[in-house]
Amino acid sequence: MSTKQGNVILRLEKADFAFGPKKQILHEVDFVVREGAKLALMGQNGAGKTTLFKLIVGEEKLDEGKLVIVNGATVATALQVVPREKLSLTVPEFFQSAFAETIYALEPMIEKVLAVVNLEAPREKKIEEFSGGQKARLLLAYALIQDPDILLLDEPTNNLDTASIERLTDFLVGYKKTCIVISHDADFLNEFTEGVLYLDVHTHKLEQYVGNYYDVVREISARIERERKQNFRLQKEIEERKEKANFFAQKGGKMRNVAKKMRDAVEDLESNIVVMRQEDRTINSFQIPLQSFEDVDFPDDGKIVGISKIVIQDHGKEKSKKVSISLKRQSRLLIEGPNGIGKTTFLNALATGKAKDAIIAPGVSVGYYRQDFSGLDPEKTVYTVLAEDVGKATEQELRSTAAQFLLTAELLNNRVGSLSEGQKGLLMFAKFVLMRPGLLILDEPTNHINFRHLPIIAKALNKYEGPMILVSHDRSFLKEFELGSVTTLDLGAI
Repeated sequence: MSTKQGNVILRLEKADFAFGPKKQILHEVDFVVREGAKLALMGQNGAGKTTLFKLIVGEEKLDEGKLVIVNGATVATALQVVPREKLSLTVPEFFQSAFAETIYALEPMIEKVLAVVNLEAPREKKIEEFSGGQKARLLLAYALIQDPDILLLDEPTNNLDTASIERLTDFLVGYKKTCIVISHDADFLNEFTEGVLYLDVHTHKLEQYVGNYYDVVREISARIERERKQNFRLQKEIEERKEKANFFAQKGGKMRNVAKKMRDAVEDLESNIVVMRQEDRTINSFQIPLQSFEDVDFPDDGKIVGISKIVIQDHGKEKSKKVSISLKRQSRLLIEGPNGIGKTTFLNALATGKAKDAIIAPGVSVGYYRQDFSGLDPEKTVYTVLAEDVGKATEQELRSTAAQFLLTAELLNNRVGSLSEGQKGLLMFAKFVLMRPGLLILDEPTNHINFRHLPIIAKALNKYEGPMILVSHDRSFLKEFELGSVTTLDLGAI
């Protein structure tokens, strides 16, 4: 697979894995990865990309077949989110938890990996106190400190600012060991990957392609089109032969033998129909209704949000600046600034009513999209979480709204903790539709969301008639998102 012609380091042989009878992930999969390979792992939503990573690190076990990591090669994963049980750890405790045995020379190792990810991390600080972008870099450093032979990265650019993505890209370009990456960031992947593993949700096979990301996407698209045309021709021939078989069968006598031969031929043709893979389904167009404001006590000027002072973190020190920001209906506030400066802290304080120098008019319903989904109870069912915001919506409206965001009747009965990060993001937008917010506060709302959904989400946000406060490092999304009359607040300039 690899152009570097290294020895095989990872191998699957006739691998089968499923979550119960209805959720097949792998079926008789064979593939190898060679030393030094840098590969992108692609596949439709729900294909099982993250599950494949769990199989490689041993968190899940194959039902059938073999997964061989050659010569005891070590594996580490940079996860999408910090596990809940590690959030309360200090920085040294967090890194020590990567090892089974106590590491006595841990501090120089921490210093080295934090330099790689370009992060200053006070050692006494708890992981939960870091920003989303800082946590993303800590997760990467957590994998790197293990110095693995196989590095697995699951959406590593989520929450990273532009400078951090560039730093990560430079590191991976010069990385000498094996690396497999799941990411929806095409430009990022194309900088350093040399091939693609494509996990198909319909066939449950893992296909291998050599070339850059864009070349492989074109190749897969062309193959899908060829399969579609082949199936069309076969279906047409099958229908013609079925009609003839029925015609001869009605004639009786020897014609029945002719009809039987035609039916046998139809079966042969049907066996040649390709199981068509389909690109990810996209969510339907939707609208986030605005709160009626009947019970809201607005100031005389109709202001919904007023911000008079901003507090930021500058290399561990607090700095503040007086501002005069007033948000009314259809107002937009875009907050920018590097990781760790305090964007998420400010949004959280505002949304929870703890911001001393920012006021939301009493009675305004706030739709708050947290980048880490910490506002979602992982033990509750998806249905229960949606029902909390149902308002005046009927049972049918709740279920139809859920379906609109690809949350099926089966998923409604599942725990929120069982959802993928992308599904949690869609759940948040379904909640907004049902709750009719008077204010939207969105902290990196594109993280984990499949890129095919983003234009539809941008269109819905463009049409939202209430005020909106947004943090996003996703430049392509901001281009889709017609900000219109927008106030930009750059915290890095304070």
